Amino acid sequence: MSEPSEKDLHREVSELRTKSATAARLFDIRRIIGGLFVVYGVIVTIAGLTDSDAAISKAQGININLWTGLGMLLLGLFFLAWLKLRPTAPPTPAADDADDQPSP
Repeated sequence: MSEPSEKDLHREVSELRTKSATAARLFDIRRIIGGLFVVYGVIVTIAGLTDSDAAISKAQGININLWTGLGMLLLGLFFLAWLKLRPTAPPTPAADDADDQPSP
């Protein structure tokens, strides 16, 4: 059984770094928070649109579910837009990684 060549090792390391960067972007907290706020905002907005007059009068004439749902929806869309406009930078190699790589 032969040892992997240096070229194969560099290719494998670059593939792992690419996968790591993809995983970091996938589990970005802005995506999770934005997605949850959008889903809950839609649910609460629908609840606000279907509220009865009795429920609205109980809240002193303010359709609190509608306004809260719209606020949550806007906040979730803000987080998702922030994620789209300012994506996470790929991780930079640490100083230890740079020392491990042979010089050309």
